[in-house]
Amino acid sequence: MDIGALLVKNGLITAEQLAELRRRAEAEPGRSLIDLGLQAGLLEEREVLELLGGMMGIPVVDLHDFSVPPDVLEMVPPRVVFRHGVLPIERADGTLKVATSDPFNAYALDEIEALTGCRVKPVLARRSEIDRLIKQHFGLGGETVSELVAEHSDVEYLEETDELEAQLDEEARQPSVVRLVNEILLEAIEQRASDVHIESQESGLKLRYRIDGVLHRQPVPPEIDRFRSAIISRLKIMARLNIAEKRLPQDGRIKLRVKGREIDVRVSVIPMIHGEGLVLRILDKGGMEFDLRKLGMEPDTYATFRQLIKRPHGILLVTGPTGSGKTTTLYSALRDIRDESIKIITIEDPVEYHLEGLNQIQVHAKIGLTFAAGLRSILRHDPDVILVGEIRDLETAEIAIQASLTGHLVFSTLHTNDAASAFVRLVDMGVEPYLVSSTVEAVMAQRLVRVLCSNCKEQYEPDRLDLPEDFPYEEGMRLYRPVGCRECRNTGYRGRMGIFELLVANDRIRELTVERASAAVIAREARSAGMRTLREDGWIKVRNGWTTVEEVLRVAVV
Repeated sequence: MDIGALLVKNGLITAEQLAELRRRAEAEPGRSLIDLGLQAGLLEEREVLELLGGMMGIPVVDLHDFSVPPDVLEMVPPRVVFRHGVLPIERADGTLKVATSDPFNAYALDEIEALTGCRVKPVLARRSEIDRLIKQHFGLGGETVSELVAEHSDVEYLEETDELEAQLDEEARQPSVVRLVNEILLEAIEQRASDVHIESQESGLKLRYRIDGVLHRQPVPPEIDRFRSAIISRLKIMARLNIAEKRLPQDGRIKLRVKGREIDVRVSVIPMIHGEGLVLRILDKGGMEFDLRKLGMEPDTYATFRQLIKRPHGILLVTGPTGSGKTTTLYSALRDIRDESIKIITIEDPVEYHLEGLNQIQVHAKIGLTFAAGLRSILRHDPDVILVGEIRDLETAEIAIQASLTGHLVFSTLHTNDAASAFVRLVDMGVEPYLVSSTVEAVMAQRLVRVLCSNCKEQYEPDRLDLPEDFPYEEGMRLYRPVGCRECRNTGYRGRMGIFELLVANDRIRELTVERASAAVIAREARSAGMRTLREDGWIKVRNGWTTVEEVLRVAVV
């Protein structure tokens, strides 16, 4: 059977594309034309499966919502499942139904038939769906863990001694451990996770990924706990940390290249009661796009903010908790205004992304390069625009204010719950109120909400009693809710967008700041001048079908 000719005959690819795939197959022996076509995006897996299934009399099934009975899973050893990429899904009348994405792998089916004593009936399914169910039922990296269990000694040390450090180092460098750690990182990157949490619990090692701001438990084989020390040591080696130090927190950095994309991983290790806990912050440099128009600002907010970032001097603050997208907003603003005619210098801790056209400085507190010290030096470097990663203390705040008074535009961040609180926070730090009022031009508070998956979101008519009191309800209105599908990994959401609260300082707000008015008083004045609160901005996103009421309630309080 000439698979290539079959694909061309059925219109799945052209003769020219087939010739290109054959050239690639010669350069990569062992790779099938179908694999290469799928990788290159020339073939659609569902179409290929239907073609082969129809030709060979094998049914094609959708495993998206499929539930596999535990007793069926136990019939086939995990090593066979992982080695061949097949999954037993159903048993009836002495027949075992096995899902595969490769109908030509007769050896796998024969092996399962010999092991189980059942007649095997193959069905075709997407490779991604089979892999998802394998990870769900056997755990992430299950094959590698099985190999490690087979290699590992039966001796288990309950308390590690100094003599074991060399052994741990050696274990951490074993190919199986290296592969297991790589699988954890690759899976996190494929799932668009921003953080990986590796937690030592009394019950064993726990793995969680933060995807779109929400933590999701990842299934792992229970045997993985036996290799906790080796996994942690491997990550420490990658981050150039001291593997012998288990009493003090450590911070490091791993640089990776995955499928041509640069990935920066920040590693934080903290000793806990039941062992060390790790958090890996994943910064996908290739996957980030800094564009003000795509952050989720409403047209009026976007227009006002663009005018503000083009002012010649003053301070613009972006506020919100950690992980609310402040850095992305500031980088997008700088990218929007960068030009050969202006000099932009940033001082950050850490420098998360490198942008062409910006002069970026990394804070190094151990040698005295703090925000304040760096900011003083920046002022002697003839800048037009300055970005201070965060105003953390009085000294940094005062220098930033002096910079704005001497004709510089200063961008920075603060940790406050809303825009109005930024004025009060600066005064509480010890900055003179008249200086705050004369330099702060505007404050943008923001949060991130998950965006509904466009492939599966469902329209419904809400009940007024189920909605918050401040929601702008109208009789007969239609909203959207999450459902869950293959595209969004059954979460109902895919990606995030910002909700914003932009407070522009006017004469009355400046007077209130000098009078040391409370944040509530300043907020009332800003609202009377037309400011839209975080929740109000969120409700617009809900009514437009971008997100849900629950998401806005999760990140924004009244």
